[in-house]
Amino acid sequence: MTPIRCLPIATWPLLAILTGCGSDPASPPTPPAKAAAVAHESDLLKLTLTTQAQQRLGIRTVRIGDGSAAQVRETSGEVVVPATGGAGVPTGSTSNLAQIGVSQVAAEGEVARAQAQVRLAVIAYNRADALVREEAGSVRGRDEAAAALATARAALDAARAQRGLLGPSIASMGNLSTLWVRVPVFGTDVSAIERGRTATVRPLGNDRAAPRAARPVQAPPSANAVAGTVDLFFALDNRDRAYRIGQRVSVALPLGGRADGLSVPTAAIVRDIYGGEWVYRKTAPDTYVRQRIEVASVTDGRALLSRGLERGAEVVTDGAAELFGTEFGTPH
Repeated sequence: MTPIRCLPIATWPLLAILTGCGSDPASPPTPPAKAAAVAHESDLLKLTLTTQAQQRLGIRTVRIGDGSAAQVRETSGEVVVPATGGAGVPTGSTSNLAQIGVSQVAAEGEVARAQAQVRLAVIAYNRADALVREEAGSVRGRDEAAAALATARAALDAARAQRGLLGPSIASMGNLSTLWVRVPVFGTDVSAIERGRTATVRPLGNDRAAPRAARPVQAPPSANAVAGTVDLFFALDNRDRAYRIGQRVSVALPLGGRADGLSVPTAAIVRDIYGGEWVYRKTAPDTYVRQRIEVASVTDGRALLSRGLERGAEVVTDGAAELFGTEFGTPH
């Protein structure tokens, strides 16, 4: 058996040095995330136009000043069928209208059947009464015929009442001169709304459309327990057929008091595909920068801003949409 030879302790540091020189250093681990600074959005949206280009686009500017507007709560609503003659909760969705249409047909059929039963009961009663007068029939038979007639008339009244609860015929809804707007409001916000004042309605996503006043109306109670909202209803004049049942609309609900702030014409505001609100601010001669803003309310063609500009800033009014198209490559 060959004896095991042990190296002297003094040689161990030398072996460690030789081993270290022959191996590669361990590479540092790759970080899971890397953050890099990017330019501010205003640095990427600067437009410089020649004088001829500005004239061709019809650029006009205005300086921002102070303004005030009645406080409103901007929300959305749905154009629905008015509740008339004791009708139930108004509705405007397509699926609900289809269900109501089926129910109306069934209810009208029940009314027709009850009317036929009444006519038969009247004939039976008249015959029984004539027999009693001729002393050829029994009083009991006449009384039974009278009871059958009363039962048929009660069934007819019930059928007519059930049909009335379903509202006007679906086929005639396109000719209604007055429609209702249903506005879901969170239960915590109902007390802040002035229920006796008119609301302002315009097509959803079209702030440049002429607003239309809608007066508050009393309707059967309606709420959504899951969303925590209650429904407010407003009557909308629709004699020009501008709105359709089921259409989503923008609604400004009146609140108490007035709000002060910076005011700009609504023509100066452009919106991107994500709903972001912008104006083009003139920062130097022939130079325009698209700047983000937030609109608090819109009244009479002017928007009250909550933030985004300072007093005295010069923004584009006429030609803002053309600048938006120029920035993103749309030829003019």
